[in-house]
Amino acid sequence: MQEIANNVYYVGVNDRRKMLFENLWPLPGGVSYNSFLIVDGKTALMDTVDLHCSDSFFHRVGEALNGRSLDYLVVNHMEPDHSGCIPSLRQQYPGLRIVGNRHTFGMLAGYYGITEGLHEVREGDVLDLGHRRLKFFMAPMVHWPEVMVACEETDGILFSADAFGAYGTLDGGVTDSPGMDRYRDEMIRYYANIVGKYGTPVRKLLEKLPLPDIRTICPTHGPVWREHHAEAVDLYDRLSRYEGQPGVTVLYGSMYGHTGQMADTVADALSEHGVRDIAVHDAGNSHASYVLRDVFKYRGLIAGSPTYSGRLFPPVESVLQQIETREVKNRLFGCFGSFTWAGMAVKRLAAFAEAMKWETVGEPVEQKQGMSEDSRRKCRELGKAMAERILT
Repeated sequence: MQEIANNVYYVGVNDRRKMLFENLWPLPGGVSYNSFLIVDGKTALMDTVDLHCSDSFFHRVGEALNGRSLDYLVVNHMEPDHSGCIPSLRQQYPGLRIVGNRHTFGMLAGYYGITEGLHEVREGDVLDLGHRRLKFFMAPMVHWPEVMVACEETDGILFSADAFGAYGTLDGGVTDSPGMDRYRDEMIRYYANIVGKYGTPVRKLLEKLPLPDIRTICPTHGPVWREHHAEAVDLYDRLSRYEGQPGVTVLYGSMYGHTGQMADTVADALSEHGVRDIAVHDAGNSHASYVLRDVFKYRGLIAGSPTYSGRLFPPVESVLQQIETREVKNRLFGCFGSFTWAGMAVKRLAAFAEAMKWETVGEPVEQKQGMSEDSRRKCRELGKAMAERILT
């Protein structure tokens, strides 16, 4: 049983069996479902966990309560991987009062048929537990409409729902003491996959939180941010503003290797002209989860595709749709494509950039059939143009 602060316990669990988060996103390092118990004059549990982890969860909660009853369950987020144990919790602690907002209660009734024993909170309301007080801030669309966060005022602990979350299990410890580097990429990937569309709601939440008073951030996935809490806030601030680093993602699809040769030539030119952070993804082999991470991470995107039945190569088109869904802003774009008898890929890639309102850099490169010295030269020019634009 690990204490986050005096009488504030981590009671979450690790999941190393689930292969896909939301049945979509790969979990090579597993995932944690985080829950926290405050033992004060009143006891309060912050969220629950996925139902299939209930045995470990209830054991941890009981151990931390040490014979006491549970007075409150604070539901910051109703997604089932955080609310799945609510019906069982209510059965075990029948006097439990569930704390949430009006949107929470609509979902609580819809998912679990629970309509009684509720304590509604609104923006700025405070729940007094004795020594500790929880102040609530509504965070709609970060990333569901009912989301709220709770700030414990004594020690400056923010219970942040899915905000500041990351993929990966917590192996022994629950804080960020191993360092930010261990979790940074999985935090960016989590943001890009799950929260990425909602930059404006994230900004609104950051603007109203008492950030100077917050010293510990407790999300519902990933590490508790303590030593690196300021870096976690800074990363979220930049991601919500769509501020990419000076790097480039090269996304391409290739059936027989010709478009892949173009991608490698572009990447070589980027490197030769000073770009140090380059992520090259074959859309047929790289899961969209990782491409999205790098699109959020880096300022430049160069996309290439063969023409396929008059459209883009399907894996490329699929990833671009994911990017469009997330309404990613402020990116620099270049494109290249190939065809055998009728070219459409470059035209469709250009239309994608126009729809995204991105700045197009360099001249699009369109190659007929195999790689030629002319198309090689043009690919190098495209890489050079992007490098010069990225590094200015």
